[in-house]
Amino acid sequence: MRTISVVAGVAATLTAAPTLACASCGCTLTADWLSQGLVAQPGTTFGLRYDFIPQTDLRSGRHDVDRNAISFPTDREIEKYTYNHYLTASVDRQFSSDWGANVQVPFVYRPHATTDEGDTDLSYSHTGGLGDVRITGRWQGFKTPGSINGIQFGLQLPTGRIHETFYKGPNDGEEADRGIQPGFGVTQLILGYYRYGKLTSSFDYIVQLQGQLPLYRRDLYRPGRFGQVTAGVHYTRWRAITPQLQLNFRASERDRGANSDTDNTGGAQLYVSPGLIAKLSGRASAFAYVQVPIYQRLIGYQLSPRATASLGFQYRL
Repeated sequence: MRTISVVAGVAATLTAAPTLACASCGCTLTADWLSQGLVAQPGTTFGLRYDFIPQTDLRSGRHDVDRNAISFPTDREIEKYTYNHYLTASVDRQFSSDWGANVQVPFVYRPHATTDEGDTDLSYSHTGGLGDVRITGRWQGFKTPGSINGIQFGLQLPTGRIHETFYKGPNDGEEADRGIQPGFGVTQLILGYYRYGKLTSSFDYIVQLQGQLPLYRRDLYRPGRFGQVTAGVHYTRWRAITPQLQLNFRASERDRGANSDTDNTGGAQLYVSPGLIAKLSGRASAFAYVQVPIYQRLIGYQLSPRATASLGFQYRL
């Protein structure tokens, strides 16, 4: 049955959503969740993914904030932009039809500009390097006719740096905000559930629920807990190209601690994400997505993207 034949592709790509150290950066996308040609048998898949998330819109609640109407200095920080670049290498191992594991190693480059409380000039930072490594396992042994059901569990490790500094402006030499550092600095627990099945002979669907919980605080900082839901469909009649459409919802609580920006973190976001998978060979596939926000309710003043882009490649041995 074709549903069973693609289960490894589902499981491998469900873990493909990168965990990004940003407040409202559009980091909800579950990419390449049905690479053609993957089968439910032991094997290894290598992946490489690039995400570009340009946060340029300043928002509060559900509305834009007009920077031109703000007179400096102010009694709060006013951010100008954060350009997030993520390159994530992944290795996925399917041990059996029921058990699998995934490791993701992200690399981050993040130019950022902001005007701090009481300042009139911009301060600039270029944080980057290794991000927080993510290790997850999965079990999909539920026996449900016509669908695949699985659970995910794992950890995000504090491998990214957390003490990068500004290089220019009034804050030159001071540490950048924890939300724009390459890593979070704490171990986080990952739990999730997914279900895959067929809607019709031409359309498949997937639903995923996933949450992330920091296990402690470090240096007076604890990132907020969050949960996200993905619902997607794809069209299966074309052999080389598979069009897809996702809805991605994420709700997060505020960061906590003296070194957090508690007043300007947390909220809820809903994105629509059209994309496609291209089958390059019997073992290789590539994907591309655009993600656009259709609803946002952000706490305080936060930067938000108008759109994000994700590109990726996978190869199965």
